[in-house]
Amino acid sequence: MAELDPATIFAPRFNALGAPWAATGSIASMIYGEIRTTNDIDVIILLDSRAVTALQGVFPETEFYCPPRDAVEVERARARRGHFNLLHLDTGYKADVYLSSDDPMHLWALRNRRPVDIGGEQLWLAPPEYVIVHKLDFFREGGSEKHLRDIRGMLAVTDVDLVLLEREIEGRGLVEQWQQVRR
Repeated sequence: MAELDPATIFAPRFNALGAPWAATGSIASMIYGEIRTTNDIDVIILLDSRAVTALQGVFPETEFYCPPRDAVEVERARARRGHFNLLHLDTGYKADVYLSSDDPMHLWALRNRRPVDIGGEQLWLAPPEYVIVHKLDFFREGGSEKHLRDIRGMLAVTDVDLVLLEREIEGRGLVEQWQQVRR
């Protein structure tokens, strides 16, 4: 049996949900770069009403905290940055679930997600360019140096499409943050 971590706990359940999803954040940056500890998994997902209905069955209250359907629907209705959390009760591991929005990069990331095998289960990863752009955005918002370290680790071992990446960085006003990574 695989050791329990956020990816092994949540990936099979997101796969069972049947909605397009991809891990991003620290889980993705570790696979694309350097290992570090984390107690959560960040996920982008495209939820339709059928998948929202299925959430409670896939994440049962005996094992997980899952927000009520109405709360998920409120987040799903947001044009940008809809978000909710799932919590695994036995371990305290958390899934930060970011709902795909009208942002074309979310849809691009889901179309270009990459499969990785973890203990016989498929973990879907957002492309490294998506992970980098969003880590830059979170660094701008919160100033945590871990995002810059994660990006540097990814760039050291993973090939990225620099043209696409720099276009997104410039379009999102993240040039200053990108320069901090490149120093």
